[in-house]
Amino acid sequence: MSSADADETRSEPDESDGFPVPELRERAETCAGRLREAGEFLLCSHIDADGLTSAAVATAAFERAGFDFETAFFKQLDADAVASIAATDYDVVCFTDFGSGQLDVIAPHEEAGDFVPVIADHHQPADAETEFHLNPLLEGLDGASELSGAGASYLLARALGDATETDNRDLAALAVVGAVGDMQDGDGGLSGANEGLVADAVAAGALEEVTDLALYGRQTRPLPKLLEYASEARIPGISNDQAGAIEFLSDLDVPMKDGDGEWRRWVDLGADERRTVASALIRRAVSSGVPSERVDSLVGTTYVLADEEPGTELRDVSEFSTLLNATARYERADVGLAVCLGDRGEALERARTLLRNHRRNLSEGLEWVTNEGVEREDNVQWFDAGTRIRETIVGIVAGMAVGADGVSARKPIVAFADKGEGETKVSARGSGRLVGEGLDLSAVMREASRAVGGDGGGHDVAAGATIPADEREAFLAAVDGLVGEQLNGE
Repeated sequence: MSSADADETRSEPDESDGFPVPELRERAETCAGRLREAGEFLLCSHIDADGLTSAAVATAAFERAGFDFETAFFKQLDADAVASIAATDYDVVCFTDFGSGQLDVIAPHEEAGDFVPVIADHHQPADAETEFHLNPLLEGLDGASELSGAGASYLLARALGDATETDNRDLAALAVVGAVGDMQDGDGGLSGANEGLVADAVAAGALEEVTDLALYGRQTRPLPKLLEYASEARIPGISNDQAGAIEFLSDLDVPMKDGDGEWRRWVDLGADERRTVASALIRRAVSSGVPSERVDSLVGTTYVLADEEPGTELRDVSEFSTLLNATARYERADVGLAVCLGDRGEALERARTLLRNHRRNLSEGLEWVTNEGVEREDNVQWFDAGTRIRETIVGIVAGMAVGADGVSARKPIVAFADKGEGETKVSARGSGRLVGEGLDLSAVMREASRAVGGDGGGHDVAAGATIPADEREAFLAAVDGLVGEQLNGE
């Protein structure tokens, strides 16, 4: 894609009364019908960006429908968590962004009459059945790349809206935040079932789909920092080089500082100025020998939340998702949910404080991993952070570490962190290429963890588990063997 395409806003799709993901319409309507019948229920959701947006989409739709419900967040939906849910007085429980992978734990409670589950999820289902189950994988759609938990939640909201003649299409914008936060966007933007959600959000005027420089921080970072921290590009002499980034910008025929002498941000540049910078950046990347696929990825499809203030973390979908990750992963899911639902006062300020702390912790965690290095087995690489990296962010750090010095991009990475009370949190990350070769980390985490008395699951490219702290070696051996079977037929 040429730099001349930068900042070109795509034309809006025609409005349509059609359901955005036809394959899931019947499931969505069945689930929505059960919630309407109940009227009163418990909403349970996961705590990452996708989980928060899932809960926010559901909350907004449920409030518009006049339902009586309570919301609860869980880091992990294990047997104890499900038992605590069963102990409540609710006859119906709606699960968003989890529930499918825990069906074998939920099913006995359903059979006992404790509650009726209504699930809107995208993770690999466990080997159990339930009636009210909305999941793209059940209809042959990829839950890791085509529809997130927030996307499933939006389809439920859309079905509710259709049944009550309420226009819930604006909620699709939050579902896009969840999908991007779940890393489902590629150079060409969101694909598959997600495209229907984008179309709904654009038609509702809540989202803009734009071809632009595809670097994180376009709204908030000063230009030198935007380029210096551009890990997506890794251009010699600019990436991770503050002086080099400043020198590159200073050589361009574009004013890079405002009238007060402060560095401008990408959002402050006009369309022609953006094209000038993008063209120069691409020329530098090519002349520096950056691989063509990384050069091509410099410009791509980006998403802007139309109603949010330009220059804030909420305007860009990627930055919004990072802000949300910084809330629930530090036990403040209530803050993230409030921001999603429109609180631009106290909740937003608290979220920004948590974001600064989150960025510092990620930076320190990544530095620790790169300094300490990783251990290598036949088929995986791993590190054990103990208490040095928070268990709620160790998976993010693991993903960031892949490709850094001493960390191979050719093997899955497995990260351990102390969870307390005799338990260890495990996070595993792969790549699209490895998945194409047969890797399924969801199956690996589930089987290996259960073999040592734990539990796990997730997606083929990213998954996690909780295991007894003294079972790390046995678990790791099982993981290495399972990955070897998937990739090498061992």
